[in-house]
Amino acid sequence: MRPVLFVTGHVPAYRVAALQRLHEQEQIEVATFGGRSLHGGAAFTGDLPFPHRRAGPAQLARMAAAGGYRAVVCPTGGRAALLATWTGARAGRAPLILWASLWAHPRSAAHVLSYLPLRRLYRSADAVVTYGPHVSAYVSAHGARNVHVAPQSVDNDFWRSAAVRPPTEERWPAAGPTRFLFVGRPAPEKGVEVLLEAWRRARLSPREATLALVGVGGGSSPQRHGEPSGFRAGGDGKPWGAPDGAVLRLDPVAPAELRDMYAASEVLVLPSIATPTFREPWGLVVNEAMNRGLAVIASDAVGAAAGGLVRDGESGLVVPAGDAGALAAALARLAEDAPLRERLAAAGRREVDAYTPEAWAEGFSRALATVGLSRARW
Repeated sequence: MRPVLFVTGHVPAYRVAALQRLHEQEQIEVATFGGRSLHGGAAFTGDLPFPHRRAGPAQLARMAAAGGYRAVVCPTGGRAALLATWTGARAGRAPLILWASLWAHPRSAAHVLSYLPLRRLYRSADAVVTYGPHVSAYVSAHGARNVHVAPQSVDNDFWRSAAVRPPTEERWPAAGPTRFLFVGRPAPEKGVEVLLEAWRRARLSPREATLALVGVGGGSSPQRHGEPSGFRAGGDGKPWGAPDGAVLRLDPVAPAELRDMYAASEVLVLPSIATPTFREPWGLVVNEAMNRGLAVIASDAVGAAAGGLVRDGESGLVVPAGDAGALAAALARLAEDAPLRERLAAAGRREVDAYTPEAWAEGFSRALATVGLSRARW
């Protein structure tokens, strides 16, 4: 059976196991086209356990049209690569599966021009695979048919590993107060300004709670280790006029060190906001934190909340995006209520069990099965 051509911008570390499972299940060849957008972190630098090549738009068009693949998968990112892949697949009459992540169309000038073409792609794709139910609802409302979910996943075994130690960061707070953790890049859409305003309003003393901001320490160039948890930053700047005292501003860290910080924390906070050009597709730090047994506070602009992994009062707390007052109340509530933290953390750990590389691969296999091209049995 001919392989499936899987087109994507790059392969971050967290996606390797999922693509490997899909290759074992369906036989794929991955073609990466690069680009400035590095969603999920820098490209994995090790040996990839599946066939792969680098290809520009012209080569993608030729590959998709040549008839050597039984189906073609392409993402909604990378405008030139998307158009080339789509055109080639249609010229070669290969079934095309669109891998969609948007659940609100960006409103920049360039994206306004792409709205109608992308809507046409949703309608004409043979199948659409999405990040979660929130994306499925969006693409279905815009004409997509035959829609399937491939749930976002991380390496659960890595993040759950017992091989942890106390954080080496000398300023890390000692045991006692409730430790809140933010992990992300210093960008407006991550909502750090809202979080700091909420922290002021919550009026939590260092004896009651501390907040560590991992990844906001002054710079914004991509980190090299390939994990989806923050960006390399240099210097000791204090962005956004952050309050002193119980707030630590830290540079990004390697995955094993971040795992240590999760293990030494009680609550993850992801206060993302929607901007004209971005709405958080998922938020993989939620999966990581849930695997470590943290309670989660997320805004309703986070895909993991809109997609059902974080459900308010069940597997976490969900607050309106940009609402510093609501976020302050959630911070204070979890700082004071240890049984609630423990209940939400336990529920989150159970929920994230279903978000695995195998489940992600099965989403694509189901889509292939609907066009009669899956090697698996459904």
